[in-house]
Amino acid sequence: MNGVIENETFNNLVSLLDLKGYEGLTTVETLINTNARYIKDLKINVSNVLNNAQALSKKETILLAYAVAVNERNNLLKEAFVIKAEAAGITQEELAEVISLTSLMNVNNIYYRFRHFANKEFYNNQPAGIKMSIMAAPILGREIFELISLTVSAINGCELCVKSHESKLINEGTSETKILEAVKLGAVLKGLVTVLS
Repeated sequence: MNGVIENETFNNLVSLLDLKGYEGLTTVETLINTNARYIKDLKINVSNVLNNAQALSKKETILLAYAVAVNERNNLLKEAFVIKAEAAGITQEELAEVISLTSLMNVNNIYYRFRHFANKEFYNNQPAGIKMSIMAAPILGREIFELISLTVSAINGCELCVKSHESKLINEGTSETKILEAVKLGAVLKGLVTVLS
């Protein structure tokens, strides 16, 4: 009986996300077939970050969610959030900038994480030499651009990048509540990706 409830809960999560093609994922089947109570927690957590964030607008929520899906290379979620983006009036140019920014953050996260881990004067004193013109005048606007940069950097575990982007957001007037909601969204969707992979 509980397996039926867990399956219904997961189907509600699928409906919330408009996921297509999730059938047959062994991780999902394992959770459903063993009556894993985590499915309920996951559905509530995903619903809360996508629908109940107080400080993030719907557009910001979708753009952040799309960035996480791109960063985690999850095609199911990428397709679902593209559909939500189109319904919310988000342009192809804005989605393209999210893809570009997420790619750039992966470059920066690895590079600066290495410098931080190695902690050698030689590496720290060298110019990065990484082209970052996209950061000069983002079409998304500075705040959401920085929120995406921060969230992706948090997921990828780059301490220097997290500190830098969080500091820029605070200096530009973004509330700590909004910053925390963005990172929480990234954390919850990263957990969702674990189940959907």
